[in-house]
Amino acid sequence: MNKAFVKETEQDDDDDVVQAPAIPAGSKNYMTPAGYQRIKDELLQLIDVERPEVVKVVHWAASNGDRSENGDYIYGKRRLREIDRRIRFLTKRLDLAEVVDPSVHHGSDQIFFGATVTYANQHGEENTITIVGIDEFDPLKGKVSWISPIARTITKAREGDLVTLHTPTGVEELEILEVSYPAPGN
Repeated sequence: MNKAFVKETEQDDDDDVVQAPAIPAGSKNYMTPAGYQRIKDELLQLIDVERPEVVKVVHWAASNGDRSENGDYIYGKRRLREIDRRIRFLTKRLDLAEVVDPSVHHGSDQIFFGATVTYANQHGEENTITIVGIDEFDPLKGKVSWISPIARTITKAREGDLVTLHTPTGVEELEILEVSYPAPGN
């Protein structure tokens, strides 16, 4: 059947959405204060700025008459669905959020949520990572999710400890070299 005769629904658009990592059952959505603020800022930007602008464009495009070939109208309605979907997602994530301030552990040498950890592998290569929430991870910036295998392996270890990380390529020994937390008030 010709695509022009098939009604597009919101469900069709949902198939293209990349899902965020799931929160483990029975767990909370742990976030740093900075991560919580970033998501809250994005939500407010969508609600207060982007959505009203798109609504204006759709309203203007709808007033131009024929909507079937009106690109501004079609694109605007699609963009509104994307914005509304993102607003729902962010709202759910913030509702489940458990903000954990890593600065409470400032001065500690034990690894918990929010720690910045420098470790060396068995080849002597050093890496530095920060354990953050599921919605904050960014491997290119050294931020790993608290549910990642590396974070689960090193959590509760201390400076100087040797830990065993099981990877798809085998077992790797890691030595914890340094553990730091942000200072209170930062």
